[in-house]
Amino acid sequence: MTDTTLAAPGLSRRGLLKVGLLGSAFLATAGVTASLSGCSASTPANGFAVLRDSDLPFLRALIPVMLTGAVKAEQLLQAVQGTLNSLDASLNHVSPALLKQTQQLFDLLALPVTRGPLTGVWGSWEKASNADLQAFLTRWEHSSIGLLRMGHAALLQLVMMAWYSRPESWAHCGYPGPPTV
Repeated sequence: MTDTTLAAPGLSRRGLLKVGLLGSAFLATAGVTASLSGCSASTPANGFAVLRDSDLPFLRALIPVMLTGAVKAEQLLQAVQGTLNSLDASLNHVSPALLKQTQQLFDLLALPVTRGPLTGVWGSWEKASNADLQAFLTRWEHSSIGLLRMGHAALLQLVMMAWYSRPESWAHCGYPGPPTV
């Protein structure tokens, strides 16, 4: 007779609760640390409505990696700045709750105490290589922690929506632009 019993999952209900509590405690500690260190200051950077000075190093490092293959090398700096401007404009029109969550994600990635363990990038974002950034994105995309997978999806959607809302991106994907009325 064949044994048809299923193997028990590697994580019990009790284990799942422990992981959830530890993760919540870690994120709460990171949030408090960010608030106390001034990392989560809500003052926008010069020339932006929402994006803060603490957000820009991460985004300036991440955007070129995400736009690989969609932008020619000589147009990359202009594409990064345009994407930042579009992202800022988009975030300026979202609900306060969504903006707060996005800023918390950016704070988590800006704070060295949380950046290293969560992303694998232990130094500053400016010094991270494209390979380091790609490894971080892959790590979050395939993480067993749902919160990191959600963070990856949010970053991907924010950057891609900001880039593909720009007219200079349309030719690459064959979009002729909106119809003239």
